[in-house]
Amino acid sequence: MIVLVRLVRWIWIDELIEVIPPRRKGAKGQRRKGKKQKMTENDIGKIIVDASLVVHRALGPGLLEMVYEVALAHEIQQRGLKVQRQVSIPIKYADIQFHEGFRADMIVEDKVIIELKAVEKVTGTHKKQVQTYLKLSGRKLGFLLNFNEELIKQGITRCVNQLEE
Repeated sequence: MIVLVRLVRWIWIDELIEVIPPRRKGAKGQRRKGKKQKMTENDIGKIIVDASLVVHRALGPGLLEMVYEVALAHEIQQRGLKVQRQVSIPIKYADIQFHEGFRADMIVEDKVIIELKAVEKVTGTHKKQVQTYLKLSGRKLGFLLNFNEELIKQGITRCVNQLEE
């Protein structure tokens, strides 16, 4: 079951404190290797929304998608997450393998797909595109981010594919 949810309010900002704990004094880069805490899709999604807000506040609307892609990838990486840009996703149909079935704008931690737009208005086709990407890639959470909105919260669409809330 694929469900589409449009964010209307910022309800996650207070919860980000739990996801990104502050550094302790005296812990200068002393991280334990190999003991990385597993993050859920929802944890990653909160960080993506926060990073989107930071990028939109800094750059505003009206630029090309590529500018937002580079800036958002940087913000997400600054928060310690792995980001892949312009990822080719193979698709299998019947006995045919398409090596480049579609190209995801960004994939975060190999769990969350981000599709970026800088358009006047997001259409149903854009939303269906993200839903199809989720279904074909087997991922559970995706975001459609339209940076051409006056307020970024109006440009964030959260798409899920069998994700347990």
